[in-house]
Amino acid sequence: MNRRRRHIGVALAASLLLAGCGEGFDDAPGQQASGPATLQVLLGSATSVELEATRSIMQTWAQRTGNRVNVVASADLPQQLGQGFAGGTPPDLFVLEPGAFSRYAQPGALHTYAERLPGADDIYPNLRSIFTHDGKFVCAPKDFSTLALVIDTEAWTGAGLTDADLPKDWAQLEAVAKRLTTPKRKGLVLMDDVDRIGVFLKQAGGWLVDPSGKKATVDSRQNLQALHYVQRLLRSGSTAFAKQIDSGWSGEALGKGSAAMVVEGNWVIGALSKDYPQRKWRAVELPAGPAGKGTLAFTNCWGIPSVSKNRQAAESLVAHLTDVSQQNALGEGFGVIPSRRLAASLFARSHPEQQAFLAGADYAQGEPTAKGLESVLKDFDAQLLGLTSGTDPKAILASTQRNAEQVLGR
Repeated sequence: MNRRRRHIGVALAASLLLAGCGEGFDDAPGQQASGPATLQVLLGSATSVELEATRSIMQTWAQRTGNRVNVVASADLPQQLGQGFAGGTPPDLFVLEPGAFSRYAQPGALHTYAERLPGADDIYPNLRSIFTHDGKFVCAPKDFSTLALVIDTEAWTGAGLTDADLPKDWAQLEAVAKRLTTPKRKGLVLMDDVDRIGVFLKQAGGWLVDPSGKKATVDSRQNLQALHYVQRLLRSGSTAFAKQIDSGWSGEALGKGSAAMVVEGNWVIGALSKDYPQRKWRAVELPAGPAGKGTLAFTNCWGIPSVSKNRQAAESLVAHLTDVSQQNALGEGFGVIPSRRLAASLFARSHPEQQAFLAGADYAQGEPTAKGLESVLKDFDAQLLGLTSGTDPKAILASTQRNAEQVLGR
């Protein structure tokens, strides 16, 4: 499960076989095969809706081309993928998270194909950059999500707020959070991780690494300003981390009425619809910070191993999956934003509730992909909780900077 959904808790059992037979990837690597291929595809755990929609589109391609597709969903995709590569029998096509991208791209284990795809130029540039290695666009982003400010509309109107009060900057966010706070409800609830707090780093003009992704920039004046702001919100009494109010994630807090506003991704739409259908809400763009607007992008790519003998067929399947009509179908199926601009614009027309998330697409910051940074970010997450107990933000940034420099300097 990738970082963006780890707080939702929707997953299927390991190795759920959706099509074909057998759970292994036993075809030996070699030269590209000619004739019909049987593609072994590895997906991560997800909702049954997502898996069924993906399976259906893949089977349409298989019927049209005369190939076969065996789809396996794994509850621990990184481990199963690592075992496949270590054993020399990786799947022909798999979902690859940004945090694992460099691990496979750096040694040349990934087939570089994305630039040849029809419509490759239509993929959002910031998504392309996530999966670019040594100047080459390696693998195609399958879809993406961004963060927005999700508001309980009944709490909003109950506090006497109108559209004129929608926060446009940090000061206004702080002000409306206070107005929305009651003895039983926090005005704003956040997750204590970089996947949410990172938006404030971007809005202050900071980030974790430089544009090359090779130099740590954690301990900066901009990031310090962002953490001081978050700490001030937490100390004001209007804002809390989800776990402080007995919620597994901020979407749950919104659904239960314990939060009036949350910073969340568009996966919250399905979660609220399923678990809290009575909750009335709206999503708006996140307010800008001292350096302007900022949000984060969460995505995965379709990886093809360089050793697969079915590379050509796998490319054809990815071309089908990233076709505008198919991306729209996947978006309709489980609410993710297509990675191609044209498909995203078509998707947004029929999904006005997604407009705020799509609005941040052009300026969204992608996840760092440098090898080893995932462990650094997990430690950063653990330290962020200290903002509630008075930990000096400077100490958090300095510690994370040292850890990141050690990893990036290897």
